[in-house]
Amino acid sequence: MLTQPDRSEPTWQTIVRLLRWDKPAGRLILMIPALWAVVLAAAGQPPLPLIGVIVLGTLATSAAGCVVNDLWDRNIDPKVERTRNRPLAARSLSIQVGLVVALISFGCAWVLSLYLNPLTFWLCVAAVPVIVLYPLAKRVFPVPQLVLSIAWGFAVLISWSAVSCGSTPAPTACLGLPTWLLWGATVLWTLGFDTIYAMSDREDDRRIGVNSSALFFGKYATHAVGAFLAGTVLLLAGVGMVMPLSWGFWVTLAIAAGWWARQYYRLSFKTIPHATYGQLFRQNVWIGFVLLAGMLAGTLL
Repeated sequence: MLTQPDRSEPTWQTIVRLLRWDKPAGRLILMIPALWAVVLAAAGQPPLPLIGVIVLGTLATSAAGCVVNDLWDRNIDPKVERTRNRPLAARSLSIQVGLVVALISFGCAWVLSLYLNPLTFWLCVAAVPVIVLYPLAKRVFPVPQLVLSIAWGFAVLISWSAVSCGSTPAPTACLGLPTWLLWGATVLWTLGFDTIYAMSDREDDRRIGVNSSALFFGKYATHAVGAFLAGTVLLLAGVGMVMPLSWGFWVTLAIAAGWWARQYYRLSFKTIPHATYGQLFRQNVWIGFVLLAGMLAGTLL
């Protein structure tokens, strides 16, 4: 059943909700791996203009991704408790408005990408099909969160190459082992926190007939999350050893590992309040920034 749109809400405010700018956690959690990469690649001293491009670029890209997702799911979202009030699901905005907003968001990201070197620009281009097709994955692929994780991984490759590949055309020459360890950590981390997020929608997804990692792993979903987060810790430790990073990084990695272990413990309860899944997801934003501080300390101290 469709939710009746709120006619009293100004259009600009509805567009803000369409872009999810009223829910910053999802925007920040994409920005974090990009900031990890630029800080590590630049040894803790990235150029400020590049930081600005990365911050604005992730905002534009995540905005575009949200709109594309809602366009794909405009007839599914009304059937899910968590998403039924999204503007396109509630018919508060038309499909045409959604398409225009998506094109503007992609256009902003494209303009920002012109600041970057050729390899980084083409990595940005390569990320677009993954972003556009991710919502389709839940209909045809048993673990759509893996597609999202690969999209998140592009944030690492784009940011690292923006620092390291300015005069080196060959990716193998400027994207070394630390880059790929950080990429792997980002992919596993995203699989972990987005599986937590998907656990809140299991009943609705099962009823509608769409896929998610939470459904794929079934009763082992909590253990899958634990494995993903443990793998994240191991790969980040690999980054710390290969670079190498000083004690500041290791302190924050220990904090993150303890925090993730606590999340795994909370997910292991037989009865979990529905709101817990969202709380654990949002905690990962703070964990990401703690690790970012550690990476800064690890390169500068």
